[in-house]
Amino acid sequence: MPSKKQTVKAPKASRPEMPEYGIPETKNGLLPWKWAEQRLKKSHNYWITTVRPGGVPHTMVVWGLWMNGAFLFSTGRRSRKTRNLDENKNCVICTEDAHEAVIVEGTAAEVSDVSVRRTFLQKYEPKYKFDMGKMKDDILSLKEPIFRVRPRVAFGLYEKKFQSSATRWKFPE
Repeated sequence: MPSKKQTVKAPKASRPEMPEYGIPETKNGLLPWKWAEQRLKKSHNYWITTVRPGGVPHTMVVWGLWMNGAFLFSTGRRSRKTRNLDENKNCVICTEDAHEAVIVEGTAAEVSDVSVRRTFLQKYEPKYKFDMGKMKDDILSLKEPIFRVRPRVAFGLYEKKFQSSATRWKFPE
């Protein structure tokens, strides 16, 4: 994860490939990455889709945080999400508001840095008004996972201006 002094490089904006949807080829009207980040930060519930062994998708609601250019969330060590991510790191994160949707495709990895876990807990508890006290020791001792989803590509879809604003962001590798 980038240090506090290090900045996260903004992704490159372009148009998504959506044949027959009337999406213009020009860059006029593309949504700025700041628009997507605002929605990623303020969303309360997020949809996460992971892949079961055998390729069947699994979608569930999670709470999480957009921090330093990635999505972080906690879950149980034996949850379906964890078991899926242990086998296949690919996943999709979506914000809760489909009228101003942000969809992030990326790869998940477990966070082992205890300082990042502490920061996660410090920001998570006030956002959700949820006492993590009973889980804190297990999270800080790495018994329970926190995953970081690093984006590869993201999509922004603003319903009121769908055709002119549909945006795809590609992230540097």
